[in-house]
Amino acid sequence: MTDVHVLTTPLGDEDVARLRAGDRVRISGVVYTARDAAHRRMIDCLDRGEPLPIPVEGQVIYYAGPSPAPPGRVIGSAGPTTSYRMDAYAPRLLELGLRATIGKGARSPEMVQAMMRNQAVYLAAIGGAAALIASSIKECEVLAYPELGPEAVRRLVVEDFPAIVANDIYGGNVYER
Repeated sequence: MTDVHVLTTPLGDEDVARLRAGDRVRISGVVYTARDAAHRRMIDCLDRGEPLPIPVEGQVIYYAGPSPAPPGRVIGSAGPTTSYRMDAYAPRLLELGLRATIGKGARSPEMVQAMMRNQAVYLAAIGGAAALIASSIKECEVLAYPELGPEAVRRLVVEDFPAIVANDIYGGNVYER
């Protein structure tokens, strides 16, 4: 049995230092969503010297493109998307202090090195558990790039969002076990 860590965003050095690959986590606080199209736009902002549409220091980005909210709900299905598509962009955000990303599937060796270098973790959300994940989302607001539809950047307020530490800051990797 692995440890269960309760995390509250924003995350600090001590939060990520105590996590090990295979640990279970429950996240509460603010989490942002962004997929590859939004990541590309954020990197373009950085290249132009413009501010990002979200704060990244200490933050968590969830790789998800939620479906529209049904009546009486704040969000629709909110399952994770494949993470490696963000690997070309995410290291720049890690350099700015992004502490965690959430998605599904293994990361590239370059991304794993960037996480270790920048003291960030990768958390795996359970694919196929979009309803469970959606139940942990208490608020949802589009912050940037609304024309991207499901891929717009959103600010989520989550409570006990379930995930597993897939990559820790020490090189631990559940995909290599």
